[in-house]
Amino acid sequence: MLTLLAYGMVLVFMVLIMTDRLSALLALILVPIVFALIGGFAGTMGPMMIAGIRNLAPTGVLLLFAILYFGIMIDAGLFDPVARTVLRLVKGDPVRIMIGTTVLASIVSLDGDSSTSYIITTTAMLPLFRRLGMNPLYAACVIMLAAGNMNLTPWGGPTARAASALHVDVNTLFVPLIPTMVACFCFAIFVAWVLGRRERARIGVVALSGLDDIATPLGGTVDTVAPPPPERRPHLLYVNLGLTIALMTCLLLGVLPLPILFMIGFAIATAINYPNLAEQKQRIAAHAPNVLAVVSLIFAAGVFTGILSGTGMVDAMAKSVTAIIPEGGGALIPLITALVSLPFTFLISNDAFYFGILPILAEAGAAYGHSAEAIGRASLVGQQVHLLSPLVASTYLLVGLCEIDFGAHQRFTLPWALGMAAVMLGVGVLIGVIPLF
Repeated sequence: MLTLLAYGMVLVFMVLIMTDRLSALLALILVPIVFALIGGFAGTMGPMMIAGIRNLAPTGVLLLFAILYFGIMIDAGLFDPVARTVLRLVKGDPVRIMIGTTVLASIVSLDGDSSTSYIITTTAMLPLFRRLGMNPLYAACVIMLAAGNMNLTPWGGPTARAASALHVDVNTLFVPLIPTMVACFCFAIFVAWVLGRRERARIGVVALSGLDDIATPLGGTVDTVAPPPPERRPHLLYVNLGLTIALMTCLLLGVLPLPILFMIGFAIATAINYPNLAEQKQRIAAHAPNVLAVVSLIFAAGVFTGILSGTGMVDAMAKSVTAIIPEGGGALIPLITALVSLPFTFLISNDAFYFGILPILAEAGAAYGHSAEAIGRASLVGQQVHLLSPLVASTYLLVGLCEIDFGAHQRFTLPWALGMAAVMLGVGVLIGVIPLF
């Protein structure tokens, strides 16, 4: 009975999200409550929900201050010199333009927000694509590959969801994946090189004598400097760069827990760049919508995972999954998780997969001696394909900015995205962060 109740809850949750009957935020709260009442857990579901929220509190704090920190860095103009430098270096060579687009998208995607990456990168690079007559499908492809890879940062969303669903430390989950992200970045550069060579063979290297006609992300042009927006702090560029490098170094060394690191980093960055109280309030208010959308989802997930665990539904589902795994197949659960993450994160939302399905796979894996961290890392392989899903709103923004057809973008980019997922899985297996046995 408990197993049926558990599968029914996950199924209803996924259907409501996929059919747009409820937002993920409301479904994460209401669906588990209804099924807890049906299962006769009315008297105990309160403590279950509180326990789930308490477990996810560090993740919520991490996302809150990480989004604010990178938002402050973008406001202050930390990435502006990168955009201008890329534009100056690529000139009229399609290969350079493709590689420059990939590098710029990867750097801008550090904030974990694919929408921001799409806007800044397309604003900077698409005028060059149009000037040379390059295929905008190529731009959308490499931008999405870069964004999908950088979205694996703890503040990007999927990694935080996996850590939250499995109740593991997000730093423990993420740091071992850094070599796989480096490998995926190299693969994205390779894709850019291949596509750039195609365009170079088609149109050649174009001498752009009128670079001053190409707009920059700041307004103005490549060779002229427009008045910066009032929130820019160009005189603090090296201070902000040093602060960001120090923060990333402390993150990798594990000096302090990630939520505390970003909390301190945000406070220092805001105090340095915007010492005026009115400016501080204005900058925080500007990023409040992004913060609220992400953090509220994490705490709502606490209700879902709290009830799923507290009622014993996870255990019941895990036993049912374990029962259908063929003899000898249990050793391959991390590989199975990585492979099923590809279609699942494409066909259903990240919320449905990470909060509804991943805990089941992790419990089944535990029966065969696999750690939750290993299963969590394997589940992130599908993120290299996830952004192509029609369920991802930001993808419509990208194809709109590039003025291309959504279906054409999917057909062209999917083989490259699958190749990137294969690179992540292969490197993960080789270095042992995604064990096969």
